[in-house]
Amino acid sequence: MRISDVAKHAGVSPSTVSYVLSGKRSISETTRRRVRESIDALGYQPHAGARSLASRRSNVIALVIPLREDVHVPVAMRFAVSVTTSARTHDHDVLLLTQGEGPDGLRRVAGSAMCDGVIVMDVEADDARVPVLRSLDLPSVLIGVPEDVEGLTCVDLDFAAAGAACLHHLADLGHTDVAFVGQPPSVYERRTGFAERTVAGYEAAARERGVRATLHPCSPDTARDVAAGLVRDRPDLTGLIVHNEPSVAPLLDAFQELGRTPPELSVAVIGPPAPVVPPLTSVDLPAEAVGARAVQLLMDKIDGLGGPGVTLLEPRLTPAGSTAPRT
Repeated sequence: MRISDVAKHAGVSPSTVSYVLSGKRSISETTRRRVRESIDALGYQPHAGARSLASRRSNVIALVIPLREDVHVPVAMRFAVSVTTSARTHDHDVLLLTQGEGPDGLRRVAGSAMCDGVIVMDVEADDARVPVLRSLDLPSVLIGVPEDVEGLTCVDLDFAAAGAACLHHLADLGHTDVAFVGQPPSVYERRTGFAERTVAGYEAAARERGVRATLHPCSPDTARDVAAGLVRDRPDLTGLIVHNEPSVAPLLDAFQELGRTPPELSVAVIGPPAPVVPPLTSVDLPAEAVGARAVQLLMDKIDGLGGPGVTLLEPRLTPAGSTAPRT
């Protein structure tokens, strides 16, 4: 099936079909619809190689996704699905790169013209990939915010505001002793941006409200020890914020065994709440919205329309049965 067959079927010139496919010229909606109907009827698929040569685009974007031991893969996959789905609405496919490829992976895809742009996840405060992104002639968007954002385009949840929102919610309920159970220690050791910003927001809000606040890194296999230590060392503890999706269930089980259950111990989580009773007060992670925004920002840059800047999505705290006034 050739473009000339589509043109004959639609009663237009081959160049008109080409313009409908490329979007390079304005075509009337009636003609565009007729061409699209012919494409669907004939099952025409544009040749990717020929289209790339004609447009000087690959119609592919790269997504650098974190696949490491301390990353919660289900959450990472939510971002990947969102980016992939959104890219298809812009007629782009997605090439997955792993975090482990580092700066060399970015240089490789840029040098081989494999993609039109790149979206980078799991951004560290002093990320080694940032100087490379600045040096490459390749549009890029970061899902995350490093310390130095000059010349970069970034999008993420406002994690500092999320940490603060949870603390203010508990303080409004009268809680004055609140612990923060966070990411695994390695996440803080490599200064992952979202984790640092969440803790910073939590601690700033605690100082503002005069609340005792402490940070406790955690992983699912240490959740029982973390819970036991808090019950032993913090007899006045009445509030808990958890920013660690896979540790929520083992933490709650451990606290229950120790005689502390929500809402007597008021619990708020940042991330997808576990399906438990009572339902958990939570700030959800808007992976779908962040992924879609990242794709749109990247497409704008590919088209020469976008520039640097930081976009932070406002967190939304949803109160539920796991938090209550301090008794």
